[in-house]
Amino acid sequence: MPCLLIVYHSQTGGTQQMAAAAAQGAIESEPQVRTRLVHADVAGADDLLAADGYLFATPENLAAICGVVKHFFDRTYYAVLDRLVGRAYGVMICAGSDGANAARQVERIAVGWRLRAVAPPLIVCTHAQTAAEILRPKRIGQRDLDRCRELGATMAGGLGLGIF
Repeated sequence: MPCLLIVYHSQTGGTQQMAAAAAQGAIESEPQVRTRLVHADVAGADDLLAADGYLFATPENLAAICGVVKHFFDRTYYAVLDRLVGRAYGVMICAGSDGANAARQVERIAVGWRLRAVAPPLIVCTHAQTAAEILRPKRIGQRDLDRCRELGATMAGGLGLGIF
C-alpha cells in the first residue's frame, strides 16, 4: 500500500489546520493510500524511507521555514540522501507575508534529495504583520482549507494510481 507522509509544525494553529485538511483530502479521496500526519519534532529518517510521497507543511517565520521543520530536515537529510530519488513531494506554507522564500528553501532541500515536485507550493497568506497578529491563533478560511484538501487528494491520487 503506498504511503503519503505529511510532516508539519504549527505554533499558532494555521499550518496544523492546513496539514489536517490535506490529510483529510488524501484519506477521503484514496483509501488505498496510507496517509500519515506526523509532527516534525517526531518525524525521522525511517518515516521518510517508509513513505512514497511527501507533503511538507511549515509556517513562514522571519521569511523562512520555521526552526522545527528546519531541524527535521537537518536531522534527516544525510540519513536519507540518495535514498528518496524520484519520490513525489508538495509543500504548504502558512505565511504572514508572502511565503516565497520558505518555499524556495524547501525546494532547495528537495533538489538535494532529488525529489520530484508534483504541484506548485501552496501558500496561504494570513497577512499577520504585527506582534499581536503574528502570535494570535490562526483560523484558516474554508477556501484555503479546500485548496489544502485538494492538494492532499492529488498527492494520494497520484500515489494510488502509480503516477508518482
